[in-house]
Amino acid sequence: MSVDSDVGGDDLLTRWVTQARPAGRLRRRPADGVGGLRFAFYGRVSTVDFQERESSRRWQRDAAEELIAGHGRIVVEYFDTSRSRRLSWPGRPQAAVLVDRFADPDRGFDAVVVGEYERAFCGTQLLSLLPQFEACGVQLWLPEAHGPLDLGDASHRALVMLLGAQSKREVLRARWRALQAMRGQARDEGRFLGGRPLYGYRLVDAGPHPNPMHAKWGRRLQRYDPDPVTAPTVRWIFAQRLTGRSVSSIAAELNSNGVPCPSRADAARNPHRAGTAWGLTTVRAILMNAKYTGRQVWNRQPAHHTPPHLPGPFKTQRWAATEQWVVSRQIAHPPLVSEQDFIAVQAVQALPAPRAGRHYQFVGLLRCRLCRRRLESCWSHGRPAYRCQHGHTSVKPRPSGRRRNLYVREDQLVELIRILLADGGTAARAALTPQQLADHLRQQRLVVTCGETRCSLDPAAPV
Repeated sequence: MSVDSDVGGDDLLTRWVTQARPAGRLRRRPADGVGGLRFAFYGRVSTVDFQERESSRRWQRDAAEELIAGHGRIVVEYFDTSRSRRLSWPGRPQAAVLVDRFADPDRGFDAVVVGEYERAFCGTQLLSLLPQFEACGVQLWLPEAHGPLDLGDASHRALVMLLGAQSKREVLRARWRALQAMRGQARDEGRFLGGRPLYGYRLVDAGPHPNPMHAKWGRRLQRYDPDPVTAPTVRWIFAQRLTGRSVSSIAAELNSNGVPCPSRADAARNPHRAGTAWGLTTVRAILMNAKYTGRQVWNRQPAHHTPPHLPGPFKTQRWAATEQWVVSRQIAHPPLVSEQDFIAVQAVQALPAPRAGRHYQFVGLLRCRLCRRRLESCWSHGRPAYRCQHGHTSVKPRPSGRRRNLYVREDQLVELIRILLADGGTAARAALTPQQLADHLRQQRLVVTCGETRCSLDPAAPV
């Protein structure tokens, strides 16, 4: 938000040009009346990477000032940067402040003016905002309406509906064109379409941009090239996985050898991550990334936009099914693993297959008294059991002085639960089978809190 200030009288050339305009050729703009309306100007620019903020703001403001010439002057400005028009006004910082000031009797303005409808509204946004404008006595001036908007005028109502549909269509059309172009560039050219470089690679020059104008401005393409520091780690991870090693054991060896994890190896591009150690998800993400085969792969994690009338984040990214991926038709960069080995890695299953006779009746019903975590099932000396590692995993080296694991055998647990139920006045249930005991606990929403010396029945946490 910024308050408008009048330009001083030192610009002699501008005053001379204005006064020297021949009558009849250009109509002089009447001066703003001192006693006219006080306007709040609202503008928006969606992306600062591809649009110059000041230029966009200037032409919008010029259009607004031309509209209100002779009716008043702009006294305050609200301008949103890097905000999509699909966001409702409460979702845009400056627009939200502007709407909040409507109800303030000392707000300092009488009307709101915009330089272009599409920069301010999309779809039915204006229709949902107009009741607030009317309730607070704030006018809305639109260039498309050639002045203040009047919903009592049938033509104005039709205009708002038309502009809303046109604005939404422009967004959808631009997005569709961009996505189709990116799809073709990734599939037919194997072009790198931006983003952080993949771990194991670095970005190198790939020649001038194919668009002549972009090439004239000096813009160049980029592609992946193996990073001499991190590429050997990626090759080693795939080789180890092909031998049948588990993801956790691979991560544990990387941590024990002091190999920097991806977020630490490139901390400048990963400020949102701690960069402390390799984790299961990090190793798994590398093993599942088909770009290491040398092919460019696009649309693995496309963006999804939540409709404005539904709750939730405006933009989310979700993993797409493999049949929705776009894979380049040719090799786009040097591979770190062959396609045959990559496909073979996807079929590796390091976890043992479930064995006949291994059943755990109390899964999800046991809680650690010390750390409040759920106990996990494990097979101990030929019998079902449960344990809590207090947050420790095999990925990280075992720290000195760490609490020892808590182990509970299922056969001992069954007798303990029967005693606890008998103490609670339910002696009739003391002869129930393990399956019946587990069903009873779930029906009564009870959990067993386990410790080194004692166990107890407690209410389960609310869902």
